[in-house]
Amino acid sequence: MLKSLRVTAVAVLVCATPSWVLSADFDGSKPLLCATIDAHFCDVGEVCYRTLPAILGAPQFMRINFAKKTIVGPNRSTEIRFMEPSNGQLLLQGTELGYAWSVALDTQTGAMSTTLVNHEDVFVLFAACTPT
Repeated sequence: MLKSLRVTAVAVLVCATPSWVLSADFDGSKPLLCATIDAHFCDVGEVCYRTLPAILGAPQFMRINFAKKTIVGPNRSTEIRFMEPSNGQLLLQGTELGYAWSVALDTQTGAMSTTLVNHEDVFVLFAACTPT
């Protein structure tokens, strides 16, 4: 009887758990397709400007392949050099075309924030990701 109650309790907990908790779509275990939705550009001593990602030359879509440790856009691919889970997010870092970049991916929603920096300016991109 006790074993039957335990099985029933586990079944109820699994059924009551939101699907995003069980699926782990954004934890680095599945490839993602990300669409850029907002962008900001900042120069030293200047006010930051909000614009569309395409105006800054950012790709409309990017694919993140965690197994190959790459982020791929329509024109180029960049290596993910560092990856670490941290408090509900997955942090990624690398370098590309003289910029250091960082990505913070929300492991529950797939929302993504990205910065690209060099000694002269900063780009901030916001994106939404979905598993592929």
